[in-house]
This record gives sequence, structure tokens and C-alpha cells, in this order.
Amino acid sequence: MIVVKNLTKKYGNKNVVDNISVKIPKGKITSFIGPNGAGKSTLLSVISRLIKRDNGKVFIEGKELEKWSNTDLAKKLSILKQSNHINIRLTIRELVSFGRFPYSQGNLNSEDWSYVDKAIAYMKLEEIQYKYLDQLSGGQRQRAYIAMLIAQDTEYILLDEPLNNLDMKHSVQIMKILRKLVEDLRKTVVLVVHDINFASCYSDYIVALKDGVIAKEGDINDIIDKTVLDEIYDMDFRIEDIENNKICIYF
Repeated sequence: MIVVKNLTKKYGNKNVVDNISVKIPKGKITSFIGPNGAGKSTLLSVISRLIKRDNGKVFIEGKELEKWSNTDLAKKLSILKQSNHINIRLTIRELVSFGRFPYSQGNLNSEDWSYVDKAIAYMKLEEIQYKYLDQLSGGQRQRAYIAMLIAQDTEYILLDEPLNNLDMKHSVQIMKILRKLVEDLRKTVVLVVHDINFASCYSDYIVALKDGVIAKEGDINDIIDKTVLDEIYDMDFRIEDIENNKICIYF
């Protein structure tokens, strides 16, 4: 379990994350939702130790974040940032092999390559694994990055807006893959997502943020509620039950 206690992160005089405490359940998909500037990506970045907090604590499996060595943390937790820029030209296979770095330090053995092969197969990238990243569509590239995380074989997978710039088809594919990671591989997935219908249909737990604080957290029925969403987004929502999914209508 990941436990966040009284976490604060400032930019200038503004508390982007303001005294947040939250527990992220194991073996589930937890979605962070909320309007722009709510603190979702900052919270995810602090949890993953990409940026430093100003106050508060983060515990992973009961151990304070700062007490994890870089190597051990990279074997426990992986993160896919919102924008990924690699300055060297790589094939999918080469990118996925980077996921084994915490174990191999760049000298991959047969076991490492076995993880790479399995990750590529899991993401159905076998036929294009020798293509370069700059030859791929946005959806293919995102699948390649997620394959890298699968090869890294961490219990916790954090993703910052993994559906960014993807069309509807590829967004659905990615969310189905994340669901399978939880159900088949028993991973714990935490993601920032803007489309609340994806959060509604694929999450187990939702944390709704607004102005740097948690406005509401709970399961689907707790969050996908007209009164809750109207207040969080300052919009007028209608919620429909469609095939056992709660769908938000807000146009």
C-alpha cells in the first residue's frame, strides 16, 4: 500500500498540493481526477520521488520514501510521465529493454530478455518490435512505453495522463490493458486521467482533487455522483447507468 500523510508541495507562494493525506489500495486501479491545476500530476510526481515534497511523508509498503534506495525503489515502483522525450533513436525492443536497467544495470542476461519478450508479447507488439519509435503512431508508442514498465516488473505502476493525445480507440485499448495488468498480473495502477468516463468504467477507487486538496475519494458510486461532480468541476452533470457503468453527460 502507498500511504500519503499531510503532503504539501509549493510552487512560489502557492500550495499546489496542500496537506493531502490518502491511502492507495493494493491490487486496484486508482484514478486521480479533477480540473486543471488541481494538483493531480504533482501529487503523482511526489509519490514517485520525481520531485521533492515540502512537507509531509510518503510510505511505500510501510517504509518511508526517502529510505528506499534508487535501485530498490525502481524494482518496486515505475512511472510513465506525461511527456516522454528520448534523444536517441530507439526501436521498440530497445526501449522495452530499458525497463530491466534496475536489475541488469545495462548488461541484460537471458532472464532479462525473457521479461522483455513477455512484455512485448503482452502489449501485442511482436510484429513491430524492431520499428523505431519515430515510425509509430501515438497509440503504438504509448503501448511501447507501457511495455517498458511491464518489463520493469514493479508492483506499483504510476501513469500521468496515459491517454494524452490518443484517439478513442487507442484510449480504450490502453485502459483495457491497465485493467488486465491488475487482474492478470496483480499490479497496483495509479493514474491521472481527465476523462471521467474512463475513470468511471475502469477504476476501482477514485481520488478527486480540486485546488490542491482532496475534494472527495471513494469507489465509483461515491464519486460518480451529480452533486459531487458538479461541485468539483463547476459544471452541470447528468449521470446515466448504461450496462452497469455510470456514464457522465456534461455537454
